[in-house]
Amino acid sequence: MSKFSTVLWDIGGVLLTNGWDHNQRKTVFDALHLEDREEFERRHAELNDPWEKGAIDFDQYLAQTMFFREQPFTPAAMRQAIEAQSVVLADTAMPILKDLHATGRVQMGQLNNESRELNDMRLDRFGLKQYLSTFFCSGYVALRKPDPKIYRLALEVLQKPAQEVIFIDDRPKNAEAATSLGMHGIAYTGSAALRAELTALGLL
Repeated sequence: MSKFSTVLWDIGGVLLTNGWDHNQRKTVFDALHLEDREEFERRHAELNDPWEKGAIDFDQYLAQTMFFREQPFTPAAMRQAIEAQSVVLADTAMPILKDLHATGRVQMGQLNNESRELNDMRLDRFGLKQYLSTFFCSGYVALRKPDPKIYRLALEVLQKPAQEVIFIDDRPKNAEAATSLGMHGIAYTGSAALRAELTALGLL
């Protein structure tokens, strides 16, 4: 029997595309024919951290990055364009998430960096709440990976020893931060490798 009782998942880059990364911004800006992208990126760099920590909401983020001047499109259109960028990742771990849930062997949750509103939308749109039971999102807890505090918070809320917890993330530094606290961090490099590792750990 596996010693692991809990699996925590990053979302963007493992199950879904990222919520609002530089490639997605370029796609949206091209579609909306946005000018002065350098000014937006400068403002985004300043505001992304408070946005992903829940200190400002989606409307405030857009107002301060985009709509501080008149634009030929509305904030609603911009938000819709941003939300449309979220799709299932090409090499997604979603089937593994579902298979692991079906075994009933472990509790599963998310541990990710995302704004509150985008996270809520993604959980609902892709039906993730039927598989996950705990939600450590930066937009909810005002902490971002790889800050050790977010991992410690997860362990304290779960009341699980670190040695029983697996954390999966596509960014090695985030997986390494979990490992440094005694968790089993896995850097996601593709669904085949993840399935093989979870099978070797006795979970599949």
